[in-house]
Amino acid sequence: MTAPGPEPDEVPGLEPGGSVRPGDTPPDAGQTSGLSHPQPMPSRKLPIGWLIVIVVLVLAVAAFFVLKATDFL
Repeated sequence: MTAPGPEPDEVPGLEPGGSVRPGDTPPDAGQTSGLSHPQPMPSRKLPIGWLIVIVVLVLAVAAFFVLKATDFL
């Protein structure tokens, strides 16, 4: 069975020990910075609405258990 690639001794550009010389490989990706356009600010209405819904549900469940404990229901 043979190795899937060329023999390590026959690969051009390898230094002893298997490393490559500086400049033999290109950079991983082009460097860009910043955004292509300004990002819109997310609305705060939806998170506040969900918070109110959760608080109302928690209060309703708490009230149910308080009324159940006092045998009102």
